[in-house]
Amino acid sequence: MSKTESATLRLDGDARTFTLAVGQSILDAAMDQGLAIDHACGGVCACSTCHVRVRAGLDCLSEASEDELDQLDEARDSGLDSRLACQAKLTSMPKDGEVRIAIPKWNVNAVREGH
Repeated sequence: MSKTESATLRLDGDARTFTLAVGQSILDAAMDQGLAIDHACGGVCACSTCHVRVRAGLDCLSEASEDELDQLDEARDSGLDSRLACQAKLTSMPKDGEVRIAIPKWNVNAVREGH
């Protein structure tokens, strides 16, 4: 697998498209391309502010660690498709080439305001 492989990253409600490279976390890809996702702890899996819902491509992301699952237990609006953007890395290419995420409604204002 080439390190240059990348998928399209889409955010529900945002017309822009972003690139997510194999081995890259959703948070790193978002921040590199101007998509602000809150991450109060600096992206070190010490909070749940970068919680996203993965609508497509979940099976192509790294497996969640126990630390990540513990943080998600504290997150509001979490579900089976929940991941921390700082921990979820693309490990294989989705069949349709796309990973689609949604930011939970309780966190949308923080993202829009750039916090």
